[in-house]
Amino acid sequence: MLELLFCAVPILMIAGFGFAAYLLVRRARRLGRTWSQGLTAEGRCLRMFTTTSGGGGDTSVRTTVHHVYEFTTHDGRTVRFEEEDGPATVLEGDFVTVRYLPEQPQRATARPPAHGRLAAGTGCGLAFLGVAIAFCVGFVVVVHMMFTEADGLLP
Repeated sequence: MLELLFCAVPILMIAGFGFAAYLLVRRARRLGRTWSQGLTAEGRCLRMFTTTSGGGGDTSVRTTVHHVYEFTTHDGRTVRFEEEDGPATVLEGDFVTVRYLPEQPQRATARPPAHGRLAAGTGCGLAFLGVAIAFCVGFVVVVHMMFTEADGLLP
């Protein structure tokens, strides 16, 4: 029973890291597909704002730039979407090229295609998650070996 207690948390962490890896790959595939196969339209930045996260003081503060864009699809629908981490050089009122998939125009992007950067970022994220998963698996193996070698000597 005690072994299960020591293994439950790392196993839940492995599941969480695995799900994060799935989301990372899904996002990269969607963005890459939008850049490669998507349609283009002229969009306009309606709003630009920033959000901050982190506590300040001894911890770092992260500032995220957000843009709200609006564009008209090829079939005449007006779509508005928000995108994080866009270029700080795009200001309210600026015109941008928007790329979107016809079946999901609300998932459009105004980011210029950067397949290499996307692959590098995704690869680094997956490497980090892989190391975290390997650490958790190693912890579970060590705990299992400790309990197996103790052969019931532990309470």
